[in-house]
Amino acid sequence: MNSSLCHKDTMEIQEMDLREMGSVIQSRVVLEVSSQVQSLLDSLETTKLEIAVTGESGAGKSTFINALLGLSDGDPRAAATGVIETTAVPTSYSHPRLPSVLLWDLPGIGTPCFQAERYLEQVGLERYDFFIIIASERFRENHVRLARAVGSMGKRFYFVRSKVDQDLKASQRRRPARFEEAQVLRAIEADCLRQLRNEGLDSPKVFLVSSFELHRFDFQRLQDTLAEELEGHKRHALLLSFPCVTAAAVEKKKASLRKHIWKKALLACAVSALPGQNLHLNIPMLMKTLHSYRKSFGLDDESLGVLALVASKPRHELTSQVCSALGKDLSENAVHAVLSQAALYGQVAARVVKNKVPLFDNMVAGAISFVGAYYLLHTALDSFAQDAQRVLGRAFDLEDEAQGYPPEPGFIFD
Repeated sequence: MNSSLCHKDTMEIQEMDLREMGSVIQSRVVLEVSSQVQSLLDSLETTKLEIAVTGESGAGKSTFINALLGLSDGDPRAAATGVIETTAVPTSYSHPRLPSVLLWDLPGIGTPCFQAERYLEQVGLERYDFFIIIASERFRENHVRLARAVGSMGKRFYFVRSKVDQDLKASQRRRPARFEEAQVLRAIEADCLRQLRNEGLDSPKVFLVSSFELHRFDFQRLQDTLAEELEGHKRHALLLSFPCVTAAAVEKKKASLRKHIWKKALLACAVSALPGQNLHLNIPMLMKTLHSYRKSFGLDDESLGVLALVASKPRHELTSQVCSALGKDLSENAVHAVLSQAALYGQVAARVVKNKVPLFDNMVAGAISFVGAYYLLHTALDSFAQDAQRVLGRAFDLEDEAQGYPPEPGFIFD
C-alpha cells in the first residue's frame, strides 16, 4: 500500500463516516459507546419489511416470490407453485438470510365476485409496506379495483407483467423473420398501460419481468423504484434482500452496506480499547460480518449453486470467477493477516480519527483498532463486489464483465 493509492471518492466517503460518528457518538465511555452502536445495528438488522404479492391464479406469484428469495421451486423453504391457485390464505415466506424480510403470497383476485375492500381486510392490509400486483396476460378490472383500494389507504402498489420471456418466444415462433425483441417489449408495455388506463387508472407503473431471467427486462428498474420510494432501514433491507443479478444491483448493495461499516468497525474496536485487549479478539465478530457480506453478493456455495442452475452453467465456472483473496479464503488466518497489515498504518490514521471522535481523544489503541477493522471491512466489501461482477459476467455472458481488483482504500493516509 502507498499514498498513491488514495482516491478522492474514498476520502470523501471516509470523511462522511467521520462526521457521522462525531455527531452520533458523543460519549467518551467505551461501554456506553458499545451499547449505543449495538443499538444502532440492532435497529438496522431487525427492521421489518413485508411485501405483498397478489394477482390472478396462474400469473406466477409464487414463482416470482421464489425468484426474489433466491430459491428454486423444489426448495422446502420455497412457495408452492402450480398451474392452479395454490394459495388459499395469506402465506408468508421469510428471506433465507434476512428473517425480518417477509414476502407474502396472497390469495388470487380473479373471482367474479371480487370485492377489493373486503379482500384487503381479509388479508390484513396494514401489515404490508407495499403491494406488487402481478398479471401474466392482461390487467383487468379486478387489478385496478385492488390498486385503487390499496392507494386510498395510503399504501403503494406496483404492476408487474410476468412471463415476458414466454411472450417473446411465442412472438418469435409466429414471426421469425420480422421478430425484434425491443419492439415486442414496447408493444407489451404499451398494451398493459392501455389496459390500465381504460379501467380508469392514471399514470400506472408497469414493469415487465421474467422470474426465470431477473437479470433481463425491467427487474432492475423495479428494484430501483422500490428503493427510491422506501426510507431508511427499510430501503437497506430491500437492497440487501433482492438478489444480485445485475451490475447495478451489486453497486447499490455495496453502497448500502458501506454506509454502516463505521458502526461495525467501532463495535469491533470497543473490546480492544479496554486495557490489555487487542483487535484480534474481535475476529469472530468480524468473520460473521464478512460472511454476511459474501452471502449478500451471492458468493456462498448455496447461492452460486442456484445461479448455476438458473444460468445453465457448471458451478465450477462461476466459482472460478471468485478471485479476491478473502473471496477464495475467508478464514480467521486470512482476516488476521489483513488486520496486521492495517495495523502498520494505524498510527498515522489514528491522528485523523482522534480529531473527529471524542471517544478516541485519549485512546490511541482504540483509534488504531478502529482503523484496522474499517480497513478490513472496506477492502472486503469492494473485493466481494468485484467478485460478484465477475460471476455475473460469466453466468450471463455479459460483455462488460468486471476485470481486475479494486484499489486499496486511501483513507488510512493522513
